Amino acid sequence: MSGPLSDLRVIAVEQFGAGPWATMQLADLGADVIKIEDPRSGGDVGRYVPPLQDAEDSMYFEAFNRGKRSLSLDLRLPAAREVLEDLVRESDCVFANLRGTGFAKLRLRHADLQAVNAAIVCCSLSGFGLTGPRAAEGAYDHVVQALSGWMALTGGPDDPPLRSGVSMADYAAGYVAALAMVAGVWQARRTGRGCDCDVSLLESALAQLNYLATWTLSAGFAPSRLPGSAHQSIVPFQTFATADGFIVIAAPKPALWLALTRALGLPELAGAPEYRDFAARRAHREALVARIEDRLTEAPTARWLELLQAAGVPCAPVNDLAEAFADDQVAARGTVVEVEHPRLGMVRHVASPLRMAEGGSAPAVRLAPRRGEHQFQILRELGYDAARTASLAAAGAFGPPAAD
Repeated sequence: MSGPLSDLRVIAVEQFGAGPWATMQLADLGADVIKIEDPRSGGDVGRYVPPLQDAEDSMYFEAFNRGKRSLSLDLRLPAAREVLEDLVRESDCVFANLRGTGFAKLRLRHADLQAVNAAIVCCSLSGFGLTGPRAAEGAYDHVVQALSGWMALTGGPDDPPLRSGVSMADYAAGYVAALAMVAGVWQARRTGRGCDCDVSLLESALAQLNYLATWTLSAGFAPSRLPGSAHQSIVPFQTFATADGFIVIAAPKPALWLALTRALGLPELAGAPEYRDFAARRAHREALVARIEDRLTEAPTARWLELLQAAGVPCAPVNDLAEAFADDQVAARGTVVEVEHPRLGMVRHVASPLRMAEGGSAPAVRLAPRRGEHQFQILRELGYDAARTASLAAAGAFGPPAAD
């Protein structure tokens, strides 16, 4: 393996979305991610998520686990614990996405593993964190989007509370966990001592509220769902109807506001006192938005995109997914990458957005592992001979022993 993290090894006790997403960021950058899969449950439940699923393979699993290695290991058994601790001796980080109490139950904390490797970093990603009254509860993206206030902000004023169309709470927490692992290992390599990292979906989601949280906590600001999914304070910065569809326009700077008025053929708006600055435009939001939308409905989206882009005003059509991937910029950047799967056929992914290779190209992608695919390879790397492997197998470390 190559890449900026090619000297990083992570043991991942993970399944479904947020956890596998976190470690895939590291695998895309060259880290050796060894995915521990529970043989009693058939491995990561993501293997069985439809559609586009066949036996123990699914496009869902491929989307979250490319470039990793898989080892079946029943961590409830002492024989499997031997293997885990041998892996810990040769690794930088142990990562798990479990309920907050699961981290302690499987003895995956730094206190549990420091005698094996003092520099090991132990990172937990859970719904609510390792402490507090909800630590033992499970959580999923939709639950956290509701609890964190996200759904109260999403959609229009007459809509019911809406979840984001993608699992943004999962992905946000995954990115936080990936950063935590890299920071923890960086510190451990300087000091020789690892640590615990405690990451939760809820706190990661709350952190994304950012300035809205600061306004609310500091001054009791109460954000509301606005027409056009509009920005809470900057006007115009929202979705507008055109003659044949919808367009998003953002004018968050004075120069962009002036450019927008010219591109729309409404130069009189620039000189109107009621629209002179951010505060004035926000105070007169309803009238200003109505004036702009009246103008936009006079021509199709394509025409407005041409005029606004020529004026340097940030804008975009509201694409569906097929249209998004057909965009010229997406093609020019080589954003879609593909790899042939023996069961699923050609699997096409969105490449890692982090480009560090010469020329700015995205990292190459590799297939997600079959369950237990790298079992014997990893055991050989640990120095296990055939006799020890057979003994561990007989003890159930890799799953129920085969019947005689």
